[in-house]
Amino acid sequence: MSSLTGLLYGALVIYLGGWYLGRWTGNFSLLLFVLTLVTFGYWLAERFVFAPRRLAAAVNLEQQDAARRRDLARQGIAKVDGDVSQAKQELLAQPWWLDWTAGLFPVILIVFLLRSFLFEPFKIPSGSMIPTLLVGDLILVNKYHYGVRLPVINKKIIANNDPKRGDVMVFRYPRDTGIDYIKRVVGLPGDEIAYRNQRLYLNGEPVPTQPLPDFFNEDAPRFEKQFSEKLGEVEHRILVDPAKQLYLPVNETFPYRENCRYSGEGVTCKVPSGHYFMMGDNRDNSMDSRFWGFVPDENIVGRAFFIWMNFSDPKRIGSFR
Repeated sequence: MSSLTGLLYGALVIYLGGWYLGRWTGNFSLLLFVLTLVTFGYWLAERFVFAPRRLAAAVNLEQQDAARRRDLARQGIAKVDGDVSQAKQELLAQPWWLDWTAGLFPVILIVFLLRSFLFEPFKIPSGSMIPTLLVGDLILVNKYHYGVRLPVINKKIIANNDPKRGDVMVFRYPRDTGIDYIKRVVGLPGDEIAYRNQRLYLNGEPVPTQPLPDFFNEDAPRFEKQFSEKLGEVEHRILVDPAKQLYLPVNETFPYRENCRYSGEGVTCKVPSGHYFMMGDNRDNSMDSRFWGFVPDENIVGRAFFIWMNFSDPKRIGSFR
């Protein structure tokens, strides 16, 4: 069993190393699920097989020692050298390969349940949500806000809140569901969303905006035009670059592509049932629904709501809209 455990850990190291180096795409939910099952198997084996065997061996050692002492006593030898307590402790001790499998099962199970049904950490990898979220922000995602979903297969089993305009949502990228994206919900099912001449329209009406002082984008680095935008009850900040011409994929295809019309001014889309239109707050530097289409409900991961750390700027810790 120690050799098998060593092979499993070796495979885990190779998998994580290749994932870190970008050799393949990792699925952390699936990996955590597999680790939970494997460590649970070891935990069961320890509880019902290995631990009873070690206990039986220790009891047998004590019985053999007691029998030896009785034999010597019958021969008139009262003082007997040797203490089996140390040997007994060694027999009862868990071997390393059980310490690192069965011993970790409760911890891995708790992490799996918390991450699957309550909160999941997420790191902001790009500048598409600037100025709301910066590169390097470590955020928490509420996994149950939009309903309880089964891990790995992401099947909703208990409904909760529906997504609202203005929510910051984490979802599985429609073109590669092994990758998580984060954007803002702009359009709900049945909405007509238009983004023309760098202005957002909702069901034919321009979304209210107000100019704000320019924002210094450290990623660029340069000052950029900043506005306050109100989507439903949510007021948030966006960046717009008047000098930038955003290329739109007129010839690209995606599900419900027929619901979108592209022109020199921008794009207009009718959001289909069970889908959402997502956009980044950094409007001219965001690959979003304007490019790859709508996000189906089954791709939803959760609602982002809290920055729990930014090692470059700890003052950013706190909730956001």
